[in-house]
Amino acid sequence: FCPFGLSEDGVEMQFATNHLGHFLLTNLLLDNMKATAKSTGIEGRIVNLSSVAHLHTYPKGIEFDKLNDEKTYDDKMAYGQSKLANILHAKELSRRLKEGGANITINCVHPGLIMTNLMRHSFFLMRVLQFATYILWKSVPQGAATTCYVGLNPQLKGVTGQYFADCNVEKTSRFARNDALAKQLWEFSEKLIKFSSK
Repeated sequence: FCPFGLSEDGVEMQFATNHLGHFLLTNLLLDNMKATAKSTGIEGRIVNLSSVAHLHTYPKGIEFDKLNDEKTYDDKMAYGQSKLANILHAKELSRRLKEGGANITINCVHPGLIMTNLMRHSFFLMRVLQFATYILWKSVPQGAATTCYVGLNPQLKGVTGQYFADCNVEKTSRFARNDALAKQLWEFSEKLIKFSSK
């Protein structure tokens, strides 16, 4: 969670950091991944790090028309929006990869509540709450378990477009299951990338 700010390219900071950068990197690597998966016969895997926080987002899910609006900005909902974007990105890319016959899967994981400095900008009360609930939080290795499971477990061959928590497929929000919203986000993200690269 962080105060309102814009990235160097003029995009709301949490959306730019948690979604747009990953969207761009994935797309830059995708042709090489497809070629490698095809030449080796080994399935490529993409794992997006999301969060249960995707459940707590703005009323429309993604505020396309108010993304950079400081007046309507809420740090927790903006974080949730960015984590929803991670799931929608995986959903749409999974559809596109299947449609194109690529031997690549993409899934999302919620690593759990991990002791990191995520709340460094939060009010004192939030930090006290984090300390008081310390026993519920995971260590970094515990938090990495689901990511490693989804990225490496041979039993998940061919599994794509899913959301995992604690090494199990979990149900997502209605926004995260919305195919039209996933497609709209993809097109919106492409426009932002093209605009910022000019």
